[in-house]
Amino acid sequence: MSFSDYNKALRRGEKSYQEHLMRGSYPYLQVLEEILSHTDTVSEVPLGLVQIPIDLIVGTYAVGRRTAFAPNFMPLLNPGTEFAYKWASLCDSHLSEGIRDPIKAYEFMNRFYVVEGNKRVSVLKYFDAVTIPGIVTRIIPKRTDEKENKIYYEFLDFYKITNINYIWFSNEGGFAKLLQFVSPDSSSAWTERQKEDFRSCYYRFAKAFQERGGKRLSITPADAMLIYLNIYGYEDMTEKLPSQMSEELEKIWDEIVLLDQNRSVELLLNPSEEPKKTFFGRLWSPSTKKLKIAFIHDKTAETSSWTYGHELGRFYLEETFGDQIETSCTDNVTPGESADEAVEKAANEENDIIFTTTPQFMEASLKAAVSHPETKILNCSLYCPHRYIRTYYARLHEAKFLAGIIAGSLADNGKIGYIADYPICGITAGINAFALGAQMVNPKACVFLEWSTVKSQNTIINDFRSRGITYISSQDLITPGLKNRRFGLSHYNGKDMDNIAMPVWHWGVFYKKLIETVLNGTWKDEDNTEEGLHAINYWWGMSADVIDIIYSQKLPAGTKRLVEMIKNNIISGDFNPFSGILTSQSGVVHSDENTALTPEEIIHMDWLNNNVIGSFPSMEELSAEAQAIVRLQGVGVKDLQKDGVYL
Repeated sequence: MSFSDYNKALRRGEKSYQEHLMRGSYPYLQVLEEILSHTDTVSEVPLGLVQIPIDLIVGTYAVGRRTAFAPNFMPLLNPGTEFAYKWASLCDSHLSEGIRDPIKAYEFMNRFYVVEGNKRVSVLKYFDAVTIPGIVTRIIPKRTDEKENKIYYEFLDFYKITNINYIWFSNEGGFAKLLQFVSPDSSSAWTERQKEDFRSCYYRFAKAFQERGGKRLSITPADAMLIYLNIYGYEDMTEKLPSQMSEELEKIWDEIVLLDQNRSVELLLNPSEEPKKTFFGRLWSPSTKKLKIAFIHDKTAETSSWTYGHELGRFYLEETFGDQIETSCTDNVTPGESADEAVEKAANEENDIIFTTTPQFMEASLKAAVSHPETKILNCSLYCPHRYIRTYYARLHEAKFLAGIIAGSLADNGKIGYIADYPICGITAGINAFALGAQMVNPKACVFLEWSTVKSQNTIINDFRSRGITYISSQDLITPGLKNRRFGLSHYNGKDMDNIAMPVWHWGVFYKKLIETVLNGTWKDEDNTEEGLHAINYWWGMSADVIDIIYSQKLPAGTKRLVEMIKNNIISGDFNPFSGILTSQSGVVHSDENTALTPEEIIHMDWLNNNVIGSFPSMEELSAEAQAIVRLQGVGVKDLQKDGVYL
């Protein structure tokens, strides 16, 4: 009889009991009956015979036996009791022939509560078993807005496709994102081979993760696995040993720790000041080698206003730094393997800095950064929480606010058209800032919103004209290959479009100041803070001279004066377009007259101002290219959460 094992299990139970008492938490098993007594449920679903992950068995269904076990399911009753005798007998059975009889249990919120078989569970937990067979009934809670409830309903959708119950995510969107990585068709039921392959991959990864230190982190192995898959992919994972996964985990461990600490992105709103040189530093300055800088674009300067703007920035760098730098560009790169190859090639060519100028190159940038830690890689996107690369963008909404003031002062009928492209971070701020600017000078001004990624610009323009809308805000950059004058704020005079005002991106200034942080050493200073690890995002605006607005000389003198006055106040930091009371289409979103939205609130705003006529599109309405970008950085889009982009 295995009484020695019972005594060891008893010591584990007593230790768990004492630890919970010291923390002020309940020192016995959880009881599902008590949990359900104050929980609304909608149905019970019999799942039949299921392999239950042993670590997901957290309690018992009824009150009866809860005090016989500590929270870790180890026994608490004295060795001389009948309970101890039966436990030891089960231990003998397990060692001689294995425990085969299934337990009975309820599953609630992907946690299991035993109806029959508590001692079997205790014995198998003692021997570190992975699973136990059980006849399971699922209790489904009523839908709520609570985060855990939302994640559980995502799990139910995932379970229908995979029948997998052993993984869990800490945040919404994880299950859908995992399906995208593993399944070519994320809506089709998995085959037995897919289930076996994934199970093998997951448990090997979980072992490597826990041995690397994952047990000390608050995130789940599945959370960490998503980061791993985002960099290394799933295709080759089935062939990798735990040792290989462990080596790769070591390379990306900072990224995992960043997720565990739930650190927000470190937004640098202005360029860092150059450190003051000492007397001897002014007398002697070491020579620096020539910096090699590569730019990688998804389109060409001839076909894309966005690429054209970044290329102007590259030329400005060459003129400014001369022999100190050497630049190159690769264009017409498509997301996926082409982007992977382009960034990897640029890194192998010993470029010191690589700028990838679209959010679609985020994954390629991240992969290359992990493989080439000596290379500084920056992606042009907003608020992406990655440790190994930095991201950069500009506060365009500041110029949009001024453009809105101009439009509101000129549109006699109060109708203004606005053509937006991608509903992503930063773009919504531009729409709302424009609408607020128009509203400031004309309380009756209405901004009619349309999306160029849903309708063609010609269709939108014709629709605006039919509604008497002659002042229109369109794309903010000139495309050299196009002859139309639909950029910035323009006015239809009955025959042609007159340009009134245009926000300006000074990418050359942006890149110059970024390069200076490398040359003067502040780049490293930005990376070292008392708080420890963080992801860095440069988000500069008018105060850094990277955003401005130009306007027609025909603009009324009073309007010019107002625009310049507010512009100076934005630059000085005395005025924020998103200060005071702010009201969306559905109600008040900011009610304090004396404060402003935080940078994070501005970036992630998913609402439209109350004078905007229009709405966010659904994913189905967007073009294929737009859907790819929105999945990375979308806000406000209908069905976005279902597509699992918030990770």
